[in-house]
Amino acid sequence: MEKFRYIKDLTSDVMFEAFGRTEGELFENAAEALFGVVCKINEIEPKDKIEFTFEGEDLKDALYEFLNNLLAEAEVAEVFLSKFEVQMESGKSGSYKGKAAAWGESITQEKGGTVVKAVTYYNFTAEKAKEGFRATVVCDI
Repeated sequence: MEKFRYIKDLTSDVMFEAFGRTEGELFENAAEALFGVVCKINEIEPKDKIEFTFEGEDLKDALYEFLNNLLAEAEVAEVFLSKFEVQMESGKSGSYKGKAAAWGESITQEKGGTVVKAVTYYNFTAEKAKEGFRATVVCDI
């Protein structure tokens, strides 16, 4: 199973699909795709760690919160991220809570990519698929 693929590279947006066998793997692969836009992810050493929690009313809401929190946490810590671990809990009403850990290194100009302002709701999806889970994400750049 592929982790993710970029669909469109528009003037002001980047779109990708992410896949995972579990909800946690979907979130990890979406984070990897996102930071593949933000930086030269293959050159980023997983030295510094950030952690945070997130939640959502459903899978889509939880993924949206996770990705935007990840961007904000990385900006505050001034790091590019390259390794991600997500633990998920689903609630009775279809809600989700998650705990994320991500590793990376201090931002440097030579390892920079495209500045992502935010993940948008435009065409945003997250759902159970035939084999696992799938999401479509659009980044405002």
